[in-house]
Amino acid sequence: MDGILVVDKPQGMTSHDVVALMRRRFGLKKVGHAGTLDPMATGVLVMLIGKFTKSSNSFISDDKEYDATLTLGSRSDTGDAWGKIEPSGVRVSFSDAEIETVFNRFTGEIEQRPPMYSAVKFKGKKLYELARKGLTVDVKPRKVVIKRLDISGIALPSVSFRVTCSKGTYIRQLCVDIGEALGCGGYLSRLIRTRSGAFTVDQAIPLEDLKSLDSQALAGRLVSP
Repeated sequence: MDGILVVDKPQGMTSHDVVALMRRRFGLKKVGHAGTLDPMATGVLVMLIGKFTKSSNSFISDDKEYDATLTLGSRSDTGDAWGKIEPSGVRVSFSDAEIETVFNRFTGEIEQRPPMYSAVKFKGKKLYELARKGLTVDVKPRKVVIKRLDISGIALPSVSFRVTCSKGTYIRQLCVDIGEALGCGGYLSRLIRTRSGAFTVDQAIPLEDLKSLDSQALAGRLVSP
């Protein structure tokens, strides 16, 4: 079986969990995905099946779009709502204009330091493995491109936004950096991937629906690039 399946990943599962489920449920040997999605996040996870696993690099390079919420006034050790949250003690009383000004600073090509709770490797070790041991290392920032960053709603301490970005962009770190630029701290409290390359969440099959399919029905849901 060869093709592409667009899955709507639920919260609480890693991208690898979905790969393992596909292999187990349908007896598939070659299954991969086109870009990791954090366990806290939901939305588009592009599954590559059969011969399409050889093209994973081209799909991973595609732009991504997200619908997200930033919570200001606190910091998280993981950069998101599933980490240890500590209030910063700074009052969150910014005007919409002040928030928009800071957001505008994060458009275009920017440098972003990968978060410690990520799979980026440092001297052969994944950063999250070091972080779980209480270690922090100085990781060099990387250039990423924020092609579009639009605020969709402000209800302090929450700021909802939509972002279109290049591969390798961490939305968690974007929230942390915006919070620091405002001087009050911040973390990612909600994240939905709405598009990966040409594939959108409207095309995605919920994971629970996927579990009810047989191999023939699965083949009928596969799409081509």
